[in-house]
Amino acid sequence: MTLRYQQPTTPDSGRYHRLSRDEAWKPEQTAIIVCDMWDLHHCRNAVLREQEFAPRLNEVLTTAREQGVTIIHAPSGCMKHYKEHPARTRAELTPRAANMPAEITSWCYQIPAEEEGIYPVDQSDGGEDDDPQEHAAWAKELESRGLNPRSPWTRQTEMLTIDPEQDYISDQGDEVWSILAARDIDNVILAGVHTNMCVLGRPFGLRQLAKNGKNVVLMRDMTDTMYNPGAWPFVSHFTGTDRIVSHIEKYVCPTVTSDQIIGGEPFRFAKDQRPHVVVVMAEDEYDTNQTLPEFASAYLGKDFRVSYAFGSATQRNDIPGLDQAIESADVVLLSVRRRALPTMQMEALRKFVASGKPVIGIRTACHAFSLHGQDPPAGTQTWEKFDPEVFGGNYHGHHNNRLTSLVEPIAPGYKHPILTGLPRATFQQQGSLYKTSPLLVGTRVLLTGKIGGQPTEPVAWTFQRSDGGRSFFTSLGHPTDFANPSFQRMLLNSVYWAAGLDVPEKFDLTKPTPPKKKI
Repeated sequence: MTLRYQQPTTPDSGRYHRLSRDEAWKPEQTAIIVCDMWDLHHCRNAVLREQEFAPRLNEVLTTAREQGVTIIHAPSGCMKHYKEHPARTRAELTPRAANMPAEITSWCYQIPAEEEGIYPVDQSDGGEDDDPQEHAAWAKELESRGLNPRSPWTRQTEMLTIDPEQDYISDQGDEVWSILAARDIDNVILAGVHTNMCVLGRPFGLRQLAKNGKNVVLMRDMTDTMYNPGAWPFVSHFTGTDRIVSHIEKYVCPTVTSDQIIGGEPFRFAKDQRPHVVVVMAEDEYDTNQTLPEFASAYLGKDFRVSYAFGSATQRNDIPGLDQAIESADVVLLSVRRRALPTMQMEALRKFVASGKPVIGIRTACHAFSLHGQDPPAGTQTWEKFDPEVFGGNYHGHHNNRLTSLVEPIAPGYKHPILTGLPRATFQQQGSLYKTSPLLVGTRVLLTGKIGGQPTEPVAWTFQRSDGGRSFFTSLGHPTDFANPSFQRMLLNSVYWAAGLDVPEKFDLTKPTPPKKKI
């Protein structure tokens, strides 16, 4: 199994490397717990999403069962339906474990590790994401069937097979723990719904198993959340799930995907069409390891899936997890300064660029992988011509840091999607003005900067690369620029443009404020 997890870049940094490790799990020492895959739910959209991934989950269970993995079905509150089922009887007859953990029969709302972070979504409204009219019609339909519209489930969905000869059915923490103990199982995979509620909190859920010493993981593509995009942080439903998965990888346990059992690709909901943006940060001058995640979290969550790759705090020429992150990337946004990269990381980056995929660079990205001609350390590589080859640039130094430049659009009335919504007035650049002219053929200048008595310099431009891909670069990116609505809007527009999406005519640049309560 390949387990994905996150570890702090440095203690108390609030930033995390996304890493992976391989572990060999014996099937006979492994269980899959299927959490609350009910036949019905009070949220119609939740039912539709469950029905979408249930067939693949059933394929996972079938394959795992054939390999000797123990399958435990846990449709909470539905034990009456399974009173006579052999799988339910098998669970009830399992001898009680001698090492029963305290509070194993209780819901677990938080484990100590989670106190280090802020819970990533506001689910205080219950997470309903139905259209109000559709929801009302759904509630009436449930009532017409004689069901309680707030809790209409009576059994597990019939889309999942329960093997009467091998499987177990239980919704009790002590029973599930006893099953694991009786079969000498320490490796547990959780799948089902809903990640931010039942999968985390049930007595047999991730928190209880993690805090009591089980080697537990979440199957992150075989799950869903109860999250309403109308609540903080006001991102898409799928980004809400991503945020919960990230929280789990940081504070609770690693995650895996279904393809590790049945092959193919990880499952993705049909409506999840978000381009994947990977933000890469490795520079020590401008604090973009703070400003860029804040920017992405505030503005990109509605239409993009975002991942982060941070430079190592102990090895200058290493960006842990970069090669794995950009393997599935649609757009790469770079803020890197003078780093060599381990061979695998550099090869992955070169492959990404050569495939014609878009690249965005800010500030020091024009000399991201140049060591001024010095030989790279053993096992690493540089890319000395990254600036001209990827950005069409010609960086050759900068003006004095004490000189403030004025930035303005290239010409009044000049139109480009990246300039959508930008005020046409000039503004001050607090960071030094880069010397970047002349640019290569294939560039289109969008903004210029001017210092008295000095030549005008390009500040932002696009570039059509020889590999067929397109790039955007701006020498802006000083911490003060991130407080400038013009820069914020331009950077936001560049992500939409790079991903091939229509740039919104209007965009609320007010940063959403998290609720006071964590959970």
